[in-house]
Amino acid sequence: MILKDRREARKMIVAIGCDHGGFVLKSAVGKFFEGRAEVLDLGVLTETPVDYPDIALATARTVSDGKAEIGVLMCGTGIGVSITANKVRGIRAGVCNDVESARLGKSHNNLNVLCMGGRVISPGQVEPILGAWLDTPFEGGRHLVRINKIAAIESSTFSMEGEEGRVVVFNHPLVQHKIGIIRDKNTSVKEFRELVQEIAGLMVYEITRNLSLTEIRVETPVAPTTARTLTGKKLAVVPVLRAGLGMVDGILQLIPNAKVGHIGLYRNPETLEPVEYYCKLPQDIGERDIFVLDPMLATGGSASAAISLVKKWGGQKISLVCLIAAPEGIEKVRGVHPEVDIFIAALDNRLNDHGYIVPGLGDAGDRLFGTK
Repeated sequence: MILKDRREARKMIVAIGCDHGGFVLKSAVGKFFEGRAEVLDLGVLTETPVDYPDIALATARTVSDGKAEIGVLMCGTGIGVSITANKVRGIRAGVCNDVESARLGKSHNNLNVLCMGGRVISPGQVEPILGAWLDTPFEGGRHLVRINKIAAIESSTFSMEGEEGRVVVFNHPLVQHKIGIIRDKNTSVKEFRELVQEIAGLMVYEITRNLSLTEIRVETPVAPTTARTLTGKKLAVVPVLRAGLGMVDGILQLIPNAKVGHIGLYRNPETLEPVEYYCKLPQDIGERDIFVLDPMLATGGSASAAISLVKKWGGQKISLVCLIAAPEGIEKVRGVHPEVDIFIAALDNRLNDHGYIVPGLGDAGDRLFGTK
């Protein structure tokens, strides 16, 4: 409902929060946003001592969940709330107790949460700091590359014990360039289809980087030499119909000996839950490393159901390969299948009221096959 109201009113929503040390600044922050934005005040309401992580976490999550576009946090120095906010996925929080920090924090770092210290600055300094932050555009370019690297670090998790899977975001320039083109609503069906294959190929090139090799002897036209070849690792590609089909050929160009299975699922438009209608997998699926292909990891329901089906038929070593994912989808899959590696080309902001990824690229199946 909040998202719907925001679209109708076309008014920015800002979440603000503070502890007792930042309370002195909150009135000035609220006054600044009067007429500019709808304010979600997440506390505190008095100067009674509280723990700043509680307020900072609630405010940061409000921004991360898409219930607010930006956030403002205040504590004694701004440091504590900044540290806390940056633990939340998708948050770029920085301490800005002067105008220049606010300006550079926006132009270079695209801060979506600004933090200030009530024991460092006065209420009179709030307006120029917030004004510089809001009025300065993000420069993009090399700064976007750096932000993407931060997102890759944030979205990649590794378990030393090997009990949990990884979430890996591919920030290779070629991948990001092609993702930008397929996002464009004006990209033709032909070009969209070709680019999806290319992106899938680039991704699997990296995913298979650690395949084991063995040495062999070969005769070149000049002399005998030692070369390396794959040790015969068995691989399987399992697209989730129908959109997953668009990724298959790009992968098979690199690993043509992989067997291909198919899983048919559709999403109930009312419940958003997956419904199975087809499943055909290689008979030796249990002996293979399996790549489940699902271009859009939105709610995560279809991907989770597909992985469950593969497990039901004996699959063990499973990775999920997606083009674009929402945080909700990642959390769903990790909750049901924590050991599965998730590989994605782009991590987007959130889902909208209809379960579509924002900004996303629309319905991947429709765009692949020209059905809409």
